[in-house]
Formats: sequence, C-alpha cells, structure tokens
Amino acid sequence: MGAFDTGEYRNIFAEIGKSEEEIEAKLRDAVNTFFYGSEEERIYHPVGEDMGYLEDTGNHDARTEGMSYGMMMCVQLDMKEEFDRIWKWSKTYMYMEEGENEGYFAWSCKVNGEKNAHGPAPDGEEYYAMALFFASHRWGDGEGIYAYSREAQNILKACVHKGENGRPGAAMWNRENKQILFVPGSPFTDPSYHLPHYYELFALWADEEDREFWKQAARASREYLVKACHPVTGLNPEYGEFDGSPMNRKMPWGHTHGQFYSDAYRTAANIGLDCAWFGKDEGHYAAPLRMMRFLGTDLEAARCVFEVDGTPVDRTVLHPVGLLATTAQGALTVEKDDSTDPESDWNVARRWVEWFWNQPLRKGGRRYYDNCLYLFALLALSGKYRIY
Repeated sequence: MGAFDTGEYRNIFAEIGKSEEEIEAKLRDAVNTFFYGSEEERIYHPVGEDMGYLEDTGNHDARTEGMSYGMMMCVQLDMKEEFDRIWKWSKTYMYMEEGENEGYFAWSCKVNGEKNAHGPAPDGEEYYAMALFFASHRWGDGEGIYAYSREAQNILKACVHKGENGRPGAAMWNRENKQILFVPGSPFTDPSYHLPHYYELFALWADEEDREFWKQAARASREYLVKACHPVTGLNPEYGEFDGSPMNRKMPWGHTHGQFYSDAYRTAANIGLDCAWFGKDEGHYAAPLRMMRFLGTDLEAARCVFEVDGTPVDRTVLHPVGLLATTAQGALTVEKDDSTDPESDWNVARRWVEWFWNQPLRKGGRRYYDNCLYLFALLALSGKYRIY
C-alpha cells in the first residue's frame, strides 16, 4: 500500500541518515534559489501585481511544462501567492478560447505573453489539472479562475472529449487504449507523460461521467510502462509506440526520439512517485532499479545518450542534473534493508540518493529543466510531495 491508503510518506533522506534540520535547510535553500535567487539562478519571475511565469532559460520562453510544474511545486510548498500568479499568467496568455485547440493551453509563449505556438503539450494539461485539484483541497475554491476544482474539471473534460459531438480538435488521450498522446490526435505516446498516480486521483475528482475512464487510464499506463522500460536496462525512449517500443520515425523537425534522452529521464521519477502514493505494481516498479544498476557506480557513465537496450550513442547528455535527480527519485521503489552488501538493492538505490544529495542546483543557461526535476526530487525524497 502507498501513502494514499496509509497517510504516511517515505522520507528517503531520513532513511539514509540525514537529519530533519539538514533536510529542511536543503529544501529551503533550493526553493529560495529557484524562485527568488539572482537573475543567474532563479527560474520564476513575478509580473506586475498578480502574475508570474517560469522561464525555460535555455530557450527563453515560458512553457506549459514549466508553468504547470511551478504550480505543482507551489501547492506542495504552500506558496499560494506564487501559485495564483502563475495560474493567472497561464490563463491570460496561454489558454486558447477558440479554434481547434479551444480549451487547451499553448505550449510555448514568449516571456511577454505572445504565443510562439498554438498547439498544446498534454503533460502541461495533466499537471495543471492535478495542481488545481490540490489547490482546491488545500486552500479552498475562490471566484472566477480561482475556482480551482472547476478549472481542473474543465481541463480534463477537454482532454478526454474534444473531437466528440462536433467539438473541434482532438483529444489528448487515445479513447481505445486509454494512453496519453504526445500531442492531441498523434499515433504515439511519450512514456514520461504517463502519470498513473495522477489518474487515480482524477478518477475521484473529475466529472463523474469520466471517472471510469481515468481508472482505466491508470491501469493502462502502468501496463504500458512495463513494456516501455527495457527488461534489462530499465531505460525507456523519449517517444514510444503504443506497444511500448521506441518511436523511431523521423519527426517533422528531422529528429527521431526513440533513445533514452531528455524527456525520458522523468519516467523513473514518475514510477517512484506512483509507488510512494499507491503501491500498485504491475511490474513497472522494478524499472528504476534496473536503470540504476545499468548506469553503474560511476556517474561519468551516465554522461552519454543510450539506445534503450544500453547501446551507447555518441551524443552528450544535455541535462545531467535532471538525469541524476530523476534516477534518485526512483529509489522510492526500493525497500530499505540492513544488508552490508554494497550491491544489494537498497545500497545501490542509497548510492544514487547520496549522489543526488551532494549535487547542487544547476547553474547557467540550461538550468531550467534540470532544476525543475531537482526540486521535484527534493520534495519526493523528503516525503513532502503529497496528495491533497
């Protein structure tokens, strides 16, 4: 059973011997840097009296990925002002009220609010919805766009029902196999978008007519993750076919995304959180440990890109801190034991958590993605990434 049933959240940092004072200080310092550090450190930027955005510092834009991540961080940290600012910026500039993508959010905007694209990215919508439900339960619903639970339900309604009964556009989930899509209507998925622990909660709080769908989606995602994570290495591709195999077709921008690369890192973290919250193992909980063992005892071995079968690719990891953070978060799937064998399951997982503990936030132009994953891992491994 997970924390949903027990109300108890594992604190992996405490399990490896860190004091509560050390843990609180580390989290406080990271949050202060991430939200309110210097211009060279922070990701969050307040705008005017009541808005704010998170900047992708590598691309100098605001993305629904980061905006919805920021809202999830804020509701976990009880930062209501920042939450509301990010949400208002999202609704003001990113939300689309007409056309094919009415009801969705434009995945990328300039930091002045001008849309760079009019297409959505489904991971943004699912994080927005979950953060809004948590906000409703933690702080209560307000008026207008701050009626959080109603806003969350409207997002999920669009995700599931667009394209039906003459409604323009396409849904974000495949209605037949219940898998989330890379973009609405696409014939493939992204393993790191699969969040069965969120869908379990959507099945409780979404519109009543859709609750059975979300139950099925949670089951389908767990079953999918078993197939998407390689049986030996535990690695998964960035984009995947519905049968779990890597999606190696060339995209319009000329790249294939069937390798273990940037997007793919999030999957181990997601599996770890699913284990911590619900403990419903379909076989996917073994994947993060397989990945830790494959990547080895030397962090330098995790600096190149891999095919999912472990074949190295002559390409350098773009987000090394993010990879370390998400792999460490996968330790939530491993039970603590007292073994003195350095290669026992727990000691392998512990080693990754220690590496992460000693890793500072990333600096420089590419810090956005890494530090988002870093902050989520800090919350999850300290038992502070919770259901509200």
